[in-house]
Amino acid sequence: MNKKSIFVFLFLLWAFIFFTGCKHSGDEPVPTPTPQDSVGDVSVWLTTGNESCLLKKMAPINFSRDFADFTIVIDTTTTYQYIDGFGAALTGSSAHLIHQMSAQNRKKLLDDLFDPEKGIGINYLRITIGSSDFSIGTYSYCDSPDINKFDIPEIDRNELLPVLKEILEINPSMKILASPWSAPAWMKSNNSMYGGSLKGEEVYNDFAEYFVRYVQVFEQEGIHIDALTIQNEPMHETGGYPTMKMLWQEQNKIIRDYLGPKFIANGIQTKIVIWDHNFDMSYYPINILNDPVTRQYVNGTGWHGYGGNASAIDQVTALYPDKETYFTEISGGGWNTDTRMGNMFYYMKDFIMATVNRGSKNFLMWNLALNPQHGPTTTTWGGCQDCRGVVTINENETYIRNEEYYLLGHFAKVVRLGAVRVNNSCYNLPSGMTISSFMNADGSKVVVILNRSGSSRKYNVRCGTRKFYYQQVDESVVSFKF
Repeated sequence: MNKKSIFVFLFLLWAFIFFTGCKHSGDEPVPTPTPQDSVGDVSVWLTTGNESCLLKKMAPINFSRDFADFTIVIDTTTTYQYIDGFGAALTGSSAHLIHQMSAQNRKKLLDDLFDPEKGIGINYLRITIGSSDFSIGTYSYCDSPDINKFDIPEIDRNELLPVLKEILEINPSMKILASPWSAPAWMKSNNSMYGGSLKGEEVYNDFAEYFVRYVQVFEQEGIHIDALTIQNEPMHETGGYPTMKMLWQEQNKIIRDYLGPKFIANGIQTKIVIWDHNFDMSYYPINILNDPVTRQYVNGTGWHGYGGNASAIDQVTALYPDKETYFTEISGGGWNTDTRMGNMFYYMKDFIMATVNRGSKNFLMWNLALNPQHGPTTTTWGGCQDCRGVVTINENETYIRNEEYYLLGHFAKVVRLGAVRVNNSCYNLPSGMTISSFMNADGSKVVVILNRSGSSRKYNVRCGTRKFYYQQVDESVVSFKF
């Protein structure tokens, strides 16, 4: 065989090996990979301004390659705060109304409020340490001038505790924050729970012990207090209902020299949250956190929404990014003059989204439940006389789901304990649209989108290599879970 013949033979042999090696065992060509669009993997809940849909679960939608006017990108690799929950305050008034219901009607209501499958899945509660402006009477947890006489008041033992325990049966992972509206009267200079301030350093030790015993006695009842504030709205003082003024210097000293060390000495893990008042006085928490000794005892700052705006959170976070943010109170009421859903959209944009998107671990409305007369209230003239609950309980034990129910539901039902907020971006998002995005502990993603842009909007939501198309009507909010 000459050299030319050998060359041709080797070339043909190489070609045979190359082309047969590029086939499957079934001798079929390797297909070009194509994205597989899953069917019905995106769950959708919708609320519209005209109330034709109220947190209505819509037909699931598919991942697809359909194009829209703009794309919202969800980036689960960029994460922010972990979420503790969304809820309201189980005030003495709320507990009273719920406890009065028949067992059957009470179970129906509590399932609707706290079960994520049967209802909206509220998973965070605030409770009051003694009376607030929404209580049945005026009382503290130690009305006798001896801290050793500390005990759960009869009204709370008979109404608050049974309702709380029933709620915990539905949702055992419930987070609870506790706050006093006033110290016991004997600790105060005016000897009254209405207005005034603490007597001074002579009662600081007893005042700190008051919280130690509170946490311990609830633990004995099987109820864990996850966090507490030592004074609700410390810069608000009135003689119309239980209140107490507490300057930042005093709150700082109590936490630094008394409460913080006592919690450490007693092995108490309950978080200490400072401030617990409006956005418009950010100097208060900043001054406390400026103290390096106090700072080691403080978990974060609590905010109310009755003054200023949520940008105050940024001021504190910029200085102390390692400290948590909590949103602990806002109420709806007779002062809201828009439609029901118009009110809801307002609270969603300016409060729940504004605070959570700035790092808040929770979001709390005020009263969980009130009656049609906006009560019962502690007094007939002090405090809020036209507040609205998440639900209104009628005399016949039926109840009305107020706008706050749908506000909380769009988050609590789908964003569960342990979720983390994740980044979202859209370079040409229309003005009037607001977005919050999360990833649950099970890996599911949640996107809540409010559209008040003035027109219907067509968009894609993309996460990783998958995306879906949606057309959202104006004046609506939608929650996606996938």
